[in-house]
Amino acid sequence: MKLLKAIWSLTRLEHGLIYGLGVVAGVFITLEYLDIRLSVFGFLTALFLQASAFALNDYFDYEVDVANRRFDRPIVRGDISRRDALIISIILAIPGFLFAYAVSLLALILAVAITFLGYAYDIKLKEYGIAGNVYIAFSMAAPFIFGSVVAGTLNTQIAILSAIAFLSGLAREIMKGIEDVEGDAIRNVRTVARVYGVRTAEKASAYIYMVSIVLSFLVVAIPEYMDVKYLIPVLICDYILAKTARSLFYGAERSEIGKMRKRTMIALLFGLIAFILGSV
Repeated sequence: MKLLKAIWSLTRLEHGLIYGLGVVAGVFITLEYLDIRLSVFGFLTALFLQASAFALNDYFDYEVDVANRRFDRPIVRGDISRRDALIISIILAIPGFLFAYAVSLLALILAVAITFLGYAYDIKLKEYGIAGNVYIAFSMAAPFIFGSVVAGTLNTQIAILSAIAFLSGLAREIMKGIEDVEGDAIRNVRTVARVYGVRTAEKASAYIYMVSIVLSFLVVAIPEYMDVKYLIPVLICDYILAKTARSLFYGAERSEIGKMRKRTMIALLFGLIAFILGSV
């Protein structure tokens, strides 16, 4: 049981589940019905490949995580060795690519491109700060784009949902730079917090969250989204994001950043639910 918990923590499976649901949402919103084959294989593609990328991230981030006293990381706690983390990353990538190929050749090409960009982030891109932040933000929008593209084509709903996910992801990563500012110095990760200061990072993150909130209301211009089944969950999402933005704007305690990031992930889940219900 301890090993299973450690593997879950290493691979951040809760994120993988949300990424998988993002692919399903992309398929559903595009087709306006649930294609079982595309949805199941797409979900499993995202789940396995994101798990692989997270495991590799912890392998390369070991020294940074030790410096940041990240005892929520299983390698730092000693529950899993670095070598085992690397092996787990490689093993999980194999079914991920196989499931992508089961969807289509286009899905495999997209999966390979997105995943290897993720590996590049783990190995080097992260050190470039804002460029790494932009990649992570893109990775949060990618499941919706992936699901929509393999189902046919991008539509307005997916474009706006992807933009919201991208902006919220960018804000979350800028927040993470505030939390990890000392440890990031070890790899010379040039985050906004390290280069421009913590206050600048807080304000930048807050403003980006506010822009994503504004975008969520552009969807109501689409007639079928003028409905309580969209508005209620999206208002919950926006409330959490607005509360986070307010805390950041007035200066949040660094010890609270981790909790705030977790709350924003819950907010994005409500946003995802809103878009799915709005398309029903």
